[in-house]
Amino acid sequence: MAKKETKNRSELVAEVAAKADTSQTAVNSVLDALFDVLASSAASDVKVTIPGWLAVERTERAARTGRNPQTGETIQIAAGSSVKLTAGSKLKAAVK
Repeated sequence: MAKKETKNRSELVAEVAAKADTSQTAVNSVLDALFDVLASSAASDVKVTIPGWLAVERTERAARTGRNPQTGETIQIAAGSSVKLTAGSKLKAAVK
């Protein structure tokens, strides 16, 4: 199996700037703003949906009992929050 290529933020910014015929500075500002909105929305328990592409939402995990794998001791795992990213139909179709 071949190693997958990766694209870092600066490569992404350069590609988007070229496709949108705008500056990399402008694209960087938009990405920063987008990530700020996604983070504050998730923190406020507001689901963000870009129809066909992506949905970002906060999820809650209930407290539960676990086991320490080294000692076998039973431990209590506290309740917590996480973030769930869901691919939309257009994104799923693009990878088929």
